[in-house]
This record gives sequence, C-alpha cells and structure tokens, in this order.
Amino acid sequence: MSKWSALLRGRCAYNPAIQVLSPTLYLISVPLQGLMGYKERRTRQWRYYTLTGSRLLSPVREPEKLHQWLELESFVNPSQEWHDARMTIEGDIVPAKVVNVFKDLLETSIKTRGLTNKVSVLESVGTAVRVAVETSEAQIEVKLVPTVELMNYWPKRARWPRLFRRWPSTERARCIKSFGFNLMASSNYHWLLSFSRAEQVLLSNIDEDGGCRRKCYRVVRQLKEDGWCPGSKPVITAFHLQTLLFWTCEKYPCTRDWKDFRGCVLRLVQKLHKCVSQHYLRHYFIRSHNLLKYSNTNELDEVAKKINHFLENPAGHLC
Repeated sequence: MSKWSALLRGRCAYNPAIQVLSPTLYLISVPLQGLMGYKERRTRQWRYYTLTGSRLLSPVREPEKLHQWLELESFVNPSQEWHDARMTIEGDIVPAKVVNVFKDLLETSIKTRGLTNKVSVLESVGTAVRVAVETSEAQIEVKLVPTVELMNYWPKRARWPRLFRRWPSTERARCIKSFGFNLMASSNYHWLLSFSRAEQVLLSNIDEDGGCRRKCYRVVRQLKEDGWCPGSKPVITAFHLQTLLFWTCEKYPCTRDWKDFRGCVLRLVQKLHKCVSQHYLRHYFIRSHNLLKYSNTNELDEVAKKINHFLENPAGHLC
C-alpha cells in the first residue's frame, strides 16, 4: 500500500538525456560538440563504402523511416575535429566510427579518474556502449549513446502536429517544435532520430487542467514492471508506454476525459493490450514507423496474455 500511495503522489523530474528503460537499465544520450548550424539537405543516394573505408560493389542499404545519413556539409561550420578520418568517410559522419572514438575516450577517462572499481565497460553488440555502474543499492546497466543535438530545427519527415487534432494546443505544439530533435549514434551507418526534448515538454504540465494522465501512466508502468514485463531488458519499455500515453491524449483531448482515474487506467491498459497483441505501436512523431517492428513476437504474445488476465479482473489488481 505504501509503495502504491507514494507512486500516486510522487512527482518525477524528467531529464530528456536520460531514459529509464527498466529499474536497472538506463539509456543516456551524450551530446557531441562542434556541430552547429544544421540544415536538412538532399543527400546523395548511394554509398559504396565499408566501415573501414573499402569500396563495395553494391551500395549500403538505405536508412529506415526513423534513421538518416548525416553529412558534414549539413552544418555551417563544423569544428576541425569532425574532419578527422577516424569519424568520417567520404564526407559522412559515420555513427560506428564516432562510437569507437567515444569508447576509447570513455575507457581512458574511467582509468584516469580512478573509477575502475565502480564503473566497467561491458562487451557490446552493435554500436551501443554499455557500462555497469555500482550504486549504493544495486548494480545498474547504462547504455551511452553519442548524440548530435539539433536545436530550433524540426525534421521534414516528422509531420506533426496532425490536421484537426486538439491536443496539444497550437501554441504548445509550436513551442515543442522549437526544441528540435536529436540524432543518435545507434547503428553502424545511420543516425537515429530522437525527440526526447519534445517528449519532455509534452510530459511537463500534461495535467495542468487537473486531469490524471501522468498518474495513469505511472500506475500502468508499475503494473508492467511488477508483473506483465519485468526484468532488466523488457520487450515493452517505459518509452513504449509514454508513446501510448501521447496517442491516448491526442484521441481524448478534453479535460472531462481524464477525470475518472480508474476508467482512464483501464482505457490505457486496453490500448496497450491492443498494441501488444497486434505487434504494432506507431511512433508518435513519425507515425509510419512501428516501434514494435523488431520486437520478439513470442515475448509480446506472452505480455498480451498477462494483460488480458488483468483485464478479466482489474478490480483485484487496482483495489
């Protein structure tokens, strides 16, 4: 009872650079310096190089909907460090190469600052830099992702806000877009679009009309962590729930839609069950991208069964 009471009363401080994926798994974006004056431009269509700079007979695959190439020419005056061959190939800033440089600097920093007994770099798959951090309570895992922060620029592919929507307000949507977006080094060749600052602004004052949106989100997240999808690497993360909340707020924009706390929780859970069962959850800003596209379908089906069990008798869990 005390845990749930504290959960319902609590207020969280959100940092757009930190995503809590699970109680013991964090994702932190590390801002990169020296890249200013970004402008989206038409990039050349094909790349024929490997990560070592060798030539290919067939082109590298094109980026998917939530990814893009990043060229030095997209910035007005990049600092000299970015012309280093350790991070670029044929004018492209290559994520995998940036991550390699970042990892070397991180390992050196851990040693020189005497943190080897508290922080250790883990073996990684792909471009993620994973570190284990000893805290006073437990060991946590942190994914560190080098990130290019692009303020005051909104990508053309993010066609938001949508026509005829009533949430958020026009003024708030304009403010949100002014925070721009990020490009994260999360794959070998392509940069991942992230809207963490925009998402933070959406979450802030989300209940300024006296609604219960955030309270519902916290309760559903706790239900997920306690029973539906526990563990350090859950198939459904807090980011998925946050995205689901945004879509629900857009569909139900009125204050009266968020007055019945129990009904609102059930509505959110029902929507989560539908998304998990169909293996489909649209990205909030780039709606053509399915956030569950590469998720383990067996794990999703198992989560759907647990949520369905909850929906058969929600009173037994929410009392």
